[in-house]
Amino acid sequence: MSATLTTPLTGGCACGAIRYESTALPVVMLHCHCRDCQQSSGGPYSSFVVVPKDAFRVVKGEPRFHPTPSEAGGHNRRGFCAACGSPILSLPDAVPQIVGIRTTSLDDASGFQQQLDAWTCDAQPWDVMNSALPKFEKYPS
Repeated sequence: MSATLTTPLTGGCACGAIRYESTALPVVMLHCHCRDCQQSSGGPYSSFVVVPKDAFRVVKGEPRFHPTPSEAGGHNRRGFCAACGSPILSLPDAVPQIVGIRTTSLDDASGFQQQLDAWTCDAQPWDVMNSALPKFEKYPS
């Protein structure tokens, strides 16, 4: 892959009401195929760049959060822009030390390099996945 992500990672919503930055590089980059991600993205999966929570901050605006129950415990809180509806981030109660940044909210997502597929048990039968990458029925270990 030719491009790579560099810090700070910056991004935001489509209308510019929300802006964020991460001073850390991703811990992992993945596609999540769970039904919640399918329904919130309108596609067969959501792509995430996962960063340490202590390196992430919203610098403009305030995301609105919608909680959905998580099989790992607590809720997964999906953050989005209340003005334009753009999905921005995910805060899982079960793993409070991370933030899942929606890859397409990055200012420059060209360096995204998927490392795994999660929640393949919910994947649509017509969704073609990269067979060379690790697959997890549910949460990665």
